[in-house]
Amino acid sequence: MKAVITVTGRDTVGIIAGVSGVCAEYGVNICDITQSVIGEYFAMIMLAEIEGLTIKFADFVDKLAALGEERGLVIHTMHEDIFNSMHRI
Repeated sequence: MKAVITVTGRDTVGIIAGVSGVCAEYGVNICDITQSVIGEYFAMIMLAEIEGLTIKFADFVDKLAALGEERGLVIHTMHEDIFNSMHRI
């Protein structure tokens, strides 16, 4: 199983480190990552394997959202089933 994690906000030092640190803390493996800095704005999309997740998925979503609030970012985490359903015709 996978999750799609998106991060947006003003660019600051340590955004990727912070998000990947939360992933590592709870057993989530980052499979793919893309990020861009446009002017002073940061945008990132991660694809992460969540089979090894050591807490409930909803709690993981909340942990990342809380990190976003602390850092002035918006972090959304979506289970691949929801992501796939949204993009199916």
